[in-house]
Amino acid sequence: MKVVVVYNVRSFEKEFWALANAKQHDLTLISNGLNAETQNYARGKDAVVISVSDILDESMLLNLKGLGINKIMTRSKDTAHIDLVKAGDLNIQIANAPFEDQSPKGLAEQTVRNLNLWGLEKCVGKACCCLNDCAKKIK
Repeated sequence: MKVVVVYNVRSFEKEFWALANAKQHDLTLISNGLNAETQNYARGKDAVVISVSDILDESMLLNLKGLGINKIMTRSKDTAHIDLVKAGDLNIQIANAPFEDQSPKGLAEQTVRNLNLWGLEKCVGKACCCLNDCAKKIK
């Protein structure tokens, strides 16, 4: 089971997370965004899930890496809010939510799917945003 913190969760999304997760992962759902004050919630977690409003610049990525984070997922198609080059330099895997269903339910389902694949040490396929080439990456 993965231990994961999910930032920027709105109250109406909690049910979607519970249904999509089906007790597969230990999820900590936080209504606050990821920032300098809330980053410590990531300590001891296997992965971090963010929204498009969470900015992962070089400083934040270094902080998360220092907390032991090696996997980050964004609940969006867009990855402009993430410094993918720095994430690659730090060997942090990045995934997004590339599928058409961008509803809260669809995003929760895509995220749990990615967590399941990462838990099996597999590539997340179309959701992979890593710039580094790895043996697991689906070509």
